Amino acid sequence: MNRREIIKTGLASAAAVALPAGAPFAFPERPIRLIVPFSPGGATDVAARLWAERMKPQLGTVVIENKGGGGGAIGATEVSRATPDGHVLLFGNTSTQVLIPAITEKPAYDPVKDFQAVYLMCNSPTAIVVHEAVPAKTLKEFIAYAKDNQTKLSFGTAGTGTLTHLAGELFKQLIGAPGITHIPYKGAAPGVADLAAGHIPMMTPNVGGPLLQFHAAGKVRILAVNAEKRLAAAPDIPTAIEAGLPGMIAANFNGLFAPAGVPKAIVDRMAGLTKAALAEKDVQDALIKSGFEPIVDSGPEAGQQMVASELKRWTPVVKATNFKI
Repeated sequence: MNRREIIKTGLASAAAVALPAGAPFAFPERPIRLIVPFSPGGATDVAARLWAERMKPQLGTVVIENKGGGGGAIGATEVSRATPDGHVLLFGNTSTQVLIPAITEKPAYDPVKDFQAVYLMCNSPTAIVVHEAVPAKTLKEFIAYAKDNQTKLSFGTAGTGTLTHLAGELFKQLIGAPGITHIPYKGAAPGVADLAAGHIPMMTPNVGGPLLQFHAAGKVRILAVNAEKRLAAAPDIPTAIEAGLPGMIAANFNGLFAPAGVPKAIVDRMAGLTKAALAEKDVQDALIKSGFEPIVDSGPEAGQQMVASELKRWTPVVKATNFKI
């Protein structure tokens, strides 16, 4: 028996433990393609690569493919049309599974009917962040500054239609400053880099490791996180609600999605392996360090329910912007 046959036999043996008795097993038959619909280096990309690395011992090679553009729609659309055999997966988030379908006049996919949630790994709140040169040390000071300078102010996001975009629009709605200009990037990483360099004055990005590092170095100032509670990775930063802006909640779930129709045994196996990985302290610590809140008890049903509930919550916000693509 050669090395490849030994590996294949070992994977099959491990899979047999996770599958129901008598279930056929032929997965994976080749490397798994994990589509990350955003540019490398962003928050979603970091979590996806952590998952891929942890799954290799159980599932073999997992190839990451970054396919940014369209706020995540390009990569998500490709996965929605892929053969439902578990070999092509999406590492999606609130943007791809909730916001893009809500704001698109003729969406290319239905987030509930065309996808099967596997496991939501983590939650990533957005934040209100400014360059160090902006004359505001607190959120209240920045709100006053933004109202007085809204026609001169712009905010960067990970792309049109992403949660970071809608977080900025929600901020504008809540403070009454419709004149602030939106600047979309092809992913969070280039936007954060431009913010740190002073090319844009403000962003509403997800809180990831690079952003926290820029904040610690004093290059940017995270005024508040848009969540119900403070981040474990940055407990000194207040929530927007604490800082005086009720209703400013915009967090991004990140997780694994398969095309609808993937056999339940395969979905359950991947969900079980992911849940086991999330139970490990080093995995949780890695996510927290990157600005995430780990989700230790998710799964296919919980994931589907989250998508449905977030669609219901964000649709009124989207309608209030009169924004369609």
